[in-house]
Amino acid sequence: MDQNNELINLNWPPPTLLTEAEDSIWISQDGEIERISHINSLGKINEHPPLLCNSKATTFRLKCKPFLCFDLLELFAFAKPAEFCVPTPQGIARALNLPIPENGFDTALVLLDAAEALLKELNFCSNKEKVISISELMGHCGWVWAPIVLEVLGVNPKTSSTLKASSLNIWEDLSEWSEHAPEPPVSSLPITKNESINRLNKMLGDFSEIRPGQIEYTSKILPAFEPRDKKDVPHIVLAHAGTGVGKTLGYLAPSSIWANKNGGSVWVSTYTRNLQHQVDNELNRLYPEPIRKSTKIAIRKGRENYLCLLNLEEASRQLLSMPQYGVALGLIARWASKTRDGDLMGADFPSWLSDLLGQGRTTRLADRRGECIYSACSHYHKCFIEKSIRNSRRAEIVIANHALVLIQSVLAEETDIHQPTRYIFDEGHHLFEAADTVFSTYLSGAEAFDLRRWLLGAETRNLGRSRGLKKRVEDLITENQEVNKALNQLLSAAQILPRDGWLNRLKDNQPIGPSESFFSAVKQQLEARTENLNNIYSLEANIYPPTKSLIETAEIFSKSLEKIVIPIQLFCSILKITLDEKAETLETPIRLKIEATIRSLTQRAYLTIKTWQSMLKTVNEVQTDEFVDWLEVERVQGHDIDIGMKRHWLDPTIPLNEKVFSRAHGVVITSATLKDVGTNPDNDWVVAKKRTGVNHMPTNLAQVDVESPFDYGEQTHILIINDVNKNDVDQVASAYRELFIASNGGALGLFTAIQRLRAVHKRILHPLDRSGLKLYSQHVDGLSLATLIDIFRMEENSSLLGTNAARDGVDIPGKSLRLIVFDKVPWPRPSILTKARQKSFGRNVYTDTLTRMNLTQAFGRLIRTASDKGVFVLLDSGMPSRLLDAFPKDATITRCGLADAIEDVKTFFKS
Repeated sequence: MDQNNELINLNWPPPTLLTEAEDSIWISQDGEIERISHINSLGKINEHPPLLCNSKATTFRLKCKPFLCFDLLELFAFAKPAEFCVPTPQGIARALNLPIPENGFDTALVLLDAAEALLKELNFCSNKEKVISISELMGHCGWVWAPIVLEVLGVNPKTSSTLKASSLNIWEDLSEWSEHAPEPPVSSLPITKNESINRLNKMLGDFSEIRPGQIEYTSKILPAFEPRDKKDVPHIVLAHAGTGVGKTLGYLAPSSIWANKNGGSVWVSTYTRNLQHQVDNELNRLYPEPIRKSTKIAIRKGRENYLCLLNLEEASRQLLSMPQYGVALGLIARWASKTRDGDLMGADFPSWLSDLLGQGRTTRLADRRGECIYSACSHYHKCFIEKSIRNSRRAEIVIANHALVLIQSVLAEETDIHQPTRYIFDEGHHLFEAADTVFSTYLSGAEAFDLRRWLLGAETRNLGRSRGLKKRVEDLITENQEVNKALNQLLSAAQILPRDGWLNRLKDNQPIGPSESFFSAVKQQLEARTENLNNIYSLEANIYPPTKSLIETAEIFSKSLEKIVIPIQLFCSILKITLDEKAETLETPIRLKIEATIRSLTQRAYLTIKTWQSMLKTVNEVQTDEFVDWLEVERVQGHDIDIGMKRHWLDPTIPLNEKVFSRAHGVVITSATLKDVGTNPDNDWVVAKKRTGVNHMPTNLAQVDVESPFDYGEQTHILIINDVNKNDVDQVASAYRELFIASNGGALGLFTAIQRLRAVHKRILHPLDRSGLKLYSQHVDGLSLATLIDIFRMEENSSLLGTNAARDGVDIPGKSLRLIVFDKVPWPRPSILTKARQKSFGRNVYTDTLTRMNLTQAFGRLIRTASDKGVFVLLDSGMPSRLLDAFPKDATITRCGLADAIEDVKTFFKS
């Protein structure tokens, strides 16, 4: 046991530190309480590690490096793994049923009470031997809590065992998934209006509010559950449901009946993680027992969301040489032993844990692209990803996100019996963006380097454990010289792809090989045709007319790629012949592995390369009406991270229809902003049809429109400020400050640019703190947006600054969100893609539609229940009158000066 930890243990309880925006509260070991400056705090923390909550937020406020401390969040994560708490003293107090502190001194005092409550929790933990083993390992790795935790668990810290990586082998206690017999074919029995309404009433319960609009909604979307009459022609329902209708339960009711009645599954797809959690929580009404719910409901996400047990095992093996990671891995192991599904982005993984410990030993332990070795992995039958896939095949309702649903549909074969036939696309207004991402192609240095790594494996130590194709298929090719030859040709040809360090070589104009030469030519053309090279944002330029260098390198690169394509085809062809000729003798695991190898090589390599070649061949051609191509240097905070050529569909709903909708039997596309309310009432569904793509196919289309039940005239005010210069950050900051003070917090500040957000935060943080109001900020506080939203939701008088993600991801009913201030009209970002779509769809129509939708979405965050009240403020005098119909018809809209707006906010909330 570390000697420092023994000394710490002898001096328990430690002093307590609570940092605020301008000063700190310090409670000595003798119980003396004093308010001290941040500078004095720095001196005291060196005398003895203090007890505090959230070391990362503390170091941010003190502007210091990480220091030794008793972080209450670490103890919470250890004692109550896979349980939720807001990462503040008030949040932990609430989670432990302690009195909620109301002032700074009480908040500091509650920290020790919380620590003692958590230590007592350890007396009731299950599998105590494993908990002791993990805490011993963490102690050897320097965890300050280890000595006292071990004492509570009945172990003398001085006599604890030596460091053993096997302490983290939590997979030994995990259950295995199992295969089941194929499910019978899904039926097509329709459901009735009465069935749907009765199920809705059952889910609402006796004490819930009955909403006429909800009953209307659940009744009118039923055509999507009718039997399909013609192949490739699904029943589609476009359902516009205003905020407050209760559409989530409205579509879950008929979905659950249809799935149970027909032995199939309904996939509910959302755009944001927040709504996924909301849908999951609503299903507790139908299945209150967790065990039964786990057999009926599944949540599916991409592989990169789940903890990889092999990654955890390999990280634990490195602890002897890198013990500094032991604390993080120990806490991850505790979580993994209790998690519902291993989802590192899920409801039971505290988002603040990766903020606290760093992503390297938390979320980056997820499955990484191309690294999974599937059945060759010793953890395969306990794998969280495989378990999720199999659960979804037998579940009645599967909750997923738009991207996964689209990708799965693209990759699915026509004969795939697991392919769902019924979809609900909630947040349907984002389908266009989701399809735009999924169906786009990026020919870049990073993407090509990833393909090289997938084919050849990790060629240097810093690239992880990734096994190349040869290692993955070695048991399939031992006796076949022909397949060995094809494989060697493939791997030899793959050497032309970018090598490790390619980006630095491009910066130095020293490319190696045909691929790097092409990306170097891309960089040169971009630099030659871009004015502001010092821009911190990504750079882009049109391809046509291309430079001579770009034309020549593109041709050479395309021919080099063909040398990879040919052996891929040969290799897969030989494997297919093997499946046929040895059909009687092949063992099932080998057959499955051959099929998986052919499938992965085709999807990951062959199809990708063929798409790249099609892009390279059009470098010297004028833009087509189907695609938009351009060159881009991708930047983060002014640093180049990738270079390449992008291709997007001009209208991504074309492949959306072909690959997704046409294969379905019934689809509901729903949102509170599905229609463009600014269009002519006779054509108000035109935009909805275009942005969802249903105008591209013959379909049995139903349109549902259920208005919001809220009285926006009474519940809201909308103020457009006409005397603040939106380009003067000092004026903008002053407006935010005074408006936040006028509402006494409960404010969400939205920004169109991160730089402006940071500049405003810097100017208003301390003035708000002096007014007794806490301010949190995305891109400043070092916490994830999910963590910030949790804090904002709980602290009724706090305020939050954020960008687009905050606008889309916030769902906060009640007083915690009562004021929204938007810095500017959210016009679409000027880009080559935007310009092309403006030309295709109509400049004003396309631009105004997106802007109107962004305004509607932002305003929609404000009123979530019939009792909510709120004010929406736009600090842009240039707001066009034609966009005012983005807001509800009965809402009061006033153009006024800042002083009048401040008075209006005060008066509104007093009334």
